[in-house]
Amino acid sequence: MLPLIGILAGIIIGVFVPFQIPYQYSTYVAVAILAALDSVFGGIAASMQGKFDMKVFLSGFFMNALLAAALAYIGDQLGIQIYLAAIFAFGNRLFLNFAIIRRILLNKYSKKDNI
Repeated sequence: MLPLIGILAGIIIGVFVPFQIPYQYSTYVAVAILAALDSVFGGIAASMQGKFDMKVFLSGFFMNALLAAALAYIGDQLGIQIYLAAIFAFGNRLFLNFAIIRRILLNKYSKKDNI
């Protein structure tokens, strides 16, 4: 229940607080959000599998976001789009974690139908 309240609070804050991210930082923020979403989906998948560890989740959440933003920054300094590597890696993991969540939910509900 607490995660749902957090998601709703985040959506409400995001919709009603007039905050603009400067254009020059949009790449950093986008990559950091993708990394954070990867950690969230990984945490949900781990929780559903009974393997969730708060230390792993929090360290992954912040370190992945920082690494992604650092890759984007270094890429900007070098004139190379290194952030694409982070987008590929985190995007791939996001879809893998989503597939795990989907399979767990399908197995859970298909077993209920058979009872």
